[in-house]
Order: sequence, then structure tokens, then C-alpha cells
Amino acid sequence: MTIRRFLAVTVLCALVSLPASAQEPIIAYKSLNPDIALDLARAALADCRQRGYQVAVAVVDRFGVTQVMLRDRFAGPHTPATASGKAWTAVTFRTNTAELHAISQPGMAQAGIRNVPGAVILGGGMVVEAGGSLVGAIGVSGAPGGEADDACAKAGITAIQDKLDF
Repeated sequence: MTIRRFLAVTVLCALVSLPASAQEPIIAYKSLNPDIALDLARAALADCRQRGYQVAVAVVDRFGVTQVMLRDRFAGPHTPATASGKAWTAVTFRTNTAELHAISQPGMAQAGIRNVPGAVILGGGMVVEAGGSLVGAIGVSGAPGGEADDACAKAGITAIQDKLDF
């Protein structure tokens, strides 16, 4: 085997063993456009209103950056920050916050996530996926308990699901 052929085989083997992300200089990803993010937030807020709850709703993109924040006029002053925190937590951990709440109780292996700065480990934060890809998250705060916040968030996702399935 010539030195040139040896080097070519070595380089080829090295390239094949690299992860796909290391080979690609540009990565394409899916994200919510502002109109869909707003539709999601409005649908969740409307569902909470039907249930008699005054809430705040936040929608974040796949990186945890807030795209939409809606606060009903009588929602508490803490609700916007809490809703944003729930959405950020869901997208950061790629897990709904109700599930995080269940697996992070004191004494459990995941209890430490409660100490992550900015994490809000309360029900009401849900991931939003489209075509199998994480595209963002929604957070709802102000309903009487995490289960009620979850119900409104889920209603919002259901309302736009046909726009997400592509």
C-alpha cells in the first residue's frame, strides 16, 4: 500500500467515525413561527378562561427564548415569570414539567434539578413537537394547581396540532 493510499484510507476512516454534527458546518432545524406561537398562546389562554382561570401563558422557542407572553388582566403579578420559567424548564430538559416534578422529589436521583437556576419544577410547562422535532414549549401559570395549568397548555397544543404535523 502506498503512503498516499494509506493516508486516504486513514482520513476516510476518521471522517466516517465522526458524529454527523461534527461533519456538518450548518445545521437545519425546525422552529415555531411567531404566528403559530401566538395561536398556541391564545388557545391556551382561551381554554383557561373557559375554565374560569386568569393566567399567564408563555411560549418559548427551541432554545428557551420567549416568543410570546400573554397575561390575562386579573392574573397575579408572579404569573408571567412563572409561566416563562415553566416553558424554559420544559424545553431545557425536553420534558414536561409535571413529569419533572414527579421525578425530582427530595431523596430521588433527579432531586438536584430543582436547584438549577431558573428551573420552575411545577406542572404547567409542556414541550411542543412537530414532525418528531422539538420546536419549543409552552408554560401556563395562574390556574389552581399544576394539573389545571397542564390542561390549558395541552388544549393550546391540541388547537394547533394540525399546523405542527407536517
